[in-house]
Amino acid sequence: MPESWVNLAERIGSDLHLELSGAGGRRAALIRALRDAVREGRLAPGTRLPPYRSLAADLGVARNTVADAYAELVAEGWLTARQGSGTRVADRAAPPASARRPKRAPSRPATPAPPAYDLRQGQPDAASFPRTAWLAAARRALNSAPNEAFGPGDPQGRIELRRALAGYLGRARGVRTDPERIVVCSGFAHALRLLFGSGGGGMLRGPLAVESYGLGFHRSILRTAGVRTVPLALDEMGARVEELTDSQRVRGVLLTPAHQFPTGGPLHPARRAAVIDWARTRGGLVLEDDYDGEFRYDREPVGAVQGLDPERVVYMGSVSKSLSPGVRLGWLVLPEHLIDDVLAAKGEREAWASVVDQLTLADLIETGHYDRHIRRMRQRYRHRRDLLVAALAAHAPHISPTGVAAGLHAVLRLPPGTEQSTAKAAAWQGLALEGLAGFRHPEATMPAPDGLVVGYSTPPEHAYGAALEALCRALPPAE
Repeated sequence: MPESWVNLAERIGSDLHLELSGAGGRRAALIRALRDAVREGRLAPGTRLPPYRSLAADLGVARNTVADAYAELVAEGWLTARQGSGTRVADRAAPPASARRPKRAPSRPATPAPPAYDLRQGQPDAASFPRTAWLAAARRALNSAPNEAFGPGDPQGRIELRRALAGYLGRARGVRTDPERIVVCSGFAHALRLLFGSGGGGMLRGPLAVESYGLGFHRSILRTAGVRTVPLALDEMGARVEELTDSQRVRGVLLTPAHQFPTGGPLHPARRAAVIDWARTRGGLVLEDDYDGEFRYDREPVGAVQGLDPERVVYMGSVSKSLSPGVRLGWLVLPEHLIDDVLAAKGEREAWASVVDQLTLADLIETGHYDRHIRRMRQRYRHRRDLLVAALAAHAPHISPTGVAAGLHAVLRLPPGTEQSTAKAAAWQGLALEGLAGFRHPEATMPAPDGLVVGYSTPPEHAYGAALEALCRALPPAE
């Protein structure tokens, strides 16, 4: 059989030839041929196509070529793929007779509908914000606040909040601090800008070692500050901090040790000790991003690295995951020698967090409502995590979720070469989510696995089941 065409008569029960010709390679040619066959009515709605391994063998091409072509057409809406029913021509109204003839002018590419379900990482359930408790705390805080609280204020933050945070972080996260070591800010990004400056000239300098997967937004803040970042490889034990010994010029390292973002998993105890030893020996600094340390499900709590050496670690946290990113409150727990420099960098009052919000959060912590909210949300997110794992086991058992023992997201490991097409298919299913490649450091040299980063905290309760069904429809079939 010539490699330029294939007869699908025996496989789909009708006489159909696919001509594979034209520019763009075999994958592009197969996509054009199948698209034309559907558009012209030669492949009827509901027709089941052969498994991609069989079609690849008939064509004499790699299986990934056919798999990518199928996935592209699923993403465009021409085909559908569902576990157990194979790949079929999508149900659509029969084209008019004029549309069944080849068109000279190429058709305009279809565009996905706006997302119906948000499975992006990093966002808590907005409907679960503790409005009643927050309002009551605000009333108590305003009634009891001294008049001076509404004056120029303290750039370090309200003492009420710093006292509450010192107690909470000590018992919940193992942080060793007192109120005088804490500086209140408006979130992690603000903390980075205070440490490194917004256009160079910050108190800290690079190069800075970072994990090979992380938020590009954070890397862009560092790049704007003139800080070069050096990626550290990751494995099942977390960041490979032993690579720091080979980087004599690295002055600090930024880690997410409680729950590596986004791949999941805590930094191994031996590596936690090793990075502190490196900081002591080299005079370096560890920057600890504890972005979702309160949310763990199937493991014992992992305390902060800061507790191993408060003079060599800058601990940073916020309420963006525990309460809401709309409450612009975060904190730095600093070594003593950095406190004055950070306060000088904070400077103008416009960069200070709202006094009312600070007093309200302090009351929420001191009265125990913050702990109760964390426990309630931990149960809710664990239930959502369990539903995600169960849906994958039932409908896509070949897809492995990782990093699910803690946090608000999971990473779904995909077959090699399918991340981009699966992300497109997800968009056509009405899903907003992100591929793993988007979090990879541009200079990382470790292997780049395909995957999706799926947040399970954002969709409202009534829509979560439908979001999981759409996700499973978008995933590539098993080989």
